[in-house]
Amino acid sequence: MPQPDLVHLARDLTRIHDAVITGGSPPEQPRALVARSWHRMLRLGLDPSGGNRRVVAAEADVEFRRRRSKLRLIVEELRSVLLQMPDAATFILVVADAEGVILWRDGAAAARHQADGLGFVEGAHWSEPTVGTNAIGTALAEEAPVQLFSAEHFETSQHPWYCSAVPIHDPIDGGLLGVVDISGPALTLHPAVQSLVTTAVHLAQARLSLIQQEQLNSLRNRMSTVLSGSTGPALVVDDDGWVAYQQGVRSRDRIEVPVPDRTILVPGAGLCLPEKVTGGWLLRPSGDAEGSQVSVTLRRTVQPAVLEIMSGAEPLNVPLTPRRTQILAAITSAGAAGISAAELSRTLYGDAEHLVTVRAEVSRLRRSIGALLATQPYRWAEGVSARVE
Repeated sequence: MPQPDLVHLARDLTRIHDAVITGGSPPEQPRALVARSWHRMLRLGLDPSGGNRRVVAAEADVEFRRRRSKLRLIVEELRSVLLQMPDAATFILVVADAEGVILWRDGAAAARHQADGLGFVEGAHWSEPTVGTNAIGTALAEEAPVQLFSAEHFETSQHPWYCSAVPIHDPIDGGLLGVVDISGPALTLHPAVQSLVTTAVHLAQARLSLIQQEQLNSLRNRMSTVLSGSTGPALVVDDDGWVAYQQGVRSRDRIEVPVPDRTILVPGAGLCLPEKVTGGWLLRPSGDAEGSQVSVTLRRTVQPAVLEIMSGAEPLNVPLTPRRTQILAAITSAGAAGISAAELSRTLYGDAEHLVTVRAEVSRLRRSIGALLATQPYRWAEGVSARVE
């Protein structure tokens, strides 16, 4: 495929940009992706001249974001793949988190110096609402790879640049981790840049999968040795809730992420209190709570209503608001088949239009009583017997 005439393309895009931004008739329409983004920017009232303030995070905040991001595990791999390219002397590599905050930046010194003048620096927020149409922010907004050239950027100060960005997801649960971007002087754009960034992201995601398996294996080997003399039920999970080892319990591949001092229902073990271990969590029955069955009783005859949870010698009573009482009564009535969010909305509000409210209510309820409730559909978790009084 022949290399496009980048000088003429930049000139044509400038005419289109100026016409659209000023409300005129462009010589031709911008690409659909660009048009959508510009429309969002105009609706937000952003300044196309480049006066939009870059919100720069404090150094401590950037370091905190780096530590908690899985991107830290593969940033060196991204550097080794992308900064060894023949054209690497002209561009910079930028890695941003899922909020568009730049966590790492590396590459050509000249390009880094130019980027400094744009506020395209570590700690800067490059979401669309902050700096307009740009590859990082627009890739987040569109949830898709984005390449922008010259005047396809909303701000005129960004017109001397091209940017190629690809979202990167956690291969374990599909969650968005952030965006990998290559940016450089517009007239140095190579046709293969976008495919190279995409390839680098695929390699990085494969590396994350391998890292997780290695960590699970290490945790499994270590904790199986620790628990070898124990006969009681136990479950070992990593920090994301993925199961590394189980003994005398029945568990799926993943449980909810453990939180200190919050019990979790584990079939075969009852209510367990998470214990932090290196690389994850150990869950064993809390006190006298060992047993495969947990019984709950919704007591509506007392005020306020309470949920009595029995998993051992002493019951746990959780006070309930009237709304939470209604929710638990509906879930109990639904039995093992459960009840969908839409059905629960109709039960509580008379229609199926309150899905967001219902999901938020159930989420807060689950935080209050632990993982006694399962989702999709809402029902009592396996190992829980429930009744209403």
